[in-house]
Amino acid sequence: MLSLERRRSGGYGRPAADGEYFKLFNSQSGNPTVAGFGAGPFALFQTAWHHRSLILRLARREIDARYRGSVLGIVWAVLNPILMLAVYTFVFSVVFQARWGATGGSNTEFALLLFSGLILFNVLGECLSRAPGLLLENVSYIKKVVFPLEILPLVSLAVALFNAGIGFVILVVFHLMVAGLPPLTALLLPLVLVPLCLTTLGLSWFFAAAGVFLRDLRQVVGVAVTVLMFLSPIFYPMTAIPERFRAVLHLNPMTAILEQSKDLLFWGRVPSPVDWGLATLGAWVVAWLGYLWFMKTRRGFADVV
Repeated sequence: MLSLERRRSGGYGRPAADGEYFKLFNSQSGNPTVAGFGAGPFALFQTAWHHRSLILRLARREIDARYRGSVLGIVWAVLNPILMLAVYTFVFSVVFQARWGATGGSNTEFALLLFSGLILFNVLGECLSRAPGLLLENVSYIKKVVFPLEILPLVSLAVALFNAGIGFVILVVFHLMVAGLPPLTALLLPLVLVPLCLTTLGLSWFFAAAGVFLRDLRQVVGVAVTVLMFLSPIFYPMTAIPERFRAVLHLNPMTAILEQSKDLLFWGRVPSPVDWGLATLGAWVVAWLGYLWFMKTRRGFADVV
């Protein structure tokens, strides 16, 4: 198996030789130089499966590169969410004396609810913040290497899910310390991740392609992600929103995801199959349209960069 060792030149790096990629792809997942899998609704899944080995390799290399050179290395991936949880617990439990909704609840419960919401939102927020500059950080892939550009958002999502996984492990440990075992419905949390991942991929494909042509998009998306965070039920329950505004907040794709995750993790309630199915179907449509947009516009990437 050929090594992917190469000099870092920004983004996911640059190969030592273009021929190395041809050998790597042909040995792992068939010939990647054959363009795409059509425009059907399952094309995005075929792409992810076909290049699964390369996606995992690039994600692992990016995680390693993120902590390379630091004293603690990959340990920072664990320390960062622990420090974040400690800060949130102190600020909202001690300083603000915050409670979740009008029914009260303990301070630590608020910290747990807040932390769980931020973990999920950060999957979307991290990917969207990177998306407009994702291709610009990897210009060598566009110009010099026959490379499946459509997998870059998948790599970004894989890295975000790795960070979220560490966050959830810390959340479970903290839950055990302050509230005992989570309900058994917490085991169904991966179901909530399905619409989250599909929505994230669709928007990432769209913004990654648009960011090549609109260089100001990165700043716009950065502000939009911050606005979206405060318009999501992370810091407050939906019951705290006046009735006349709730319909608007339900247009936010994160609203249903966050509400369902709290039902599973804390309240022991299984979301309605109809609600979950509609959310997943809508997320699938978003992912498919984003993928189509990316594949349609990719022909012009080389002319712009």
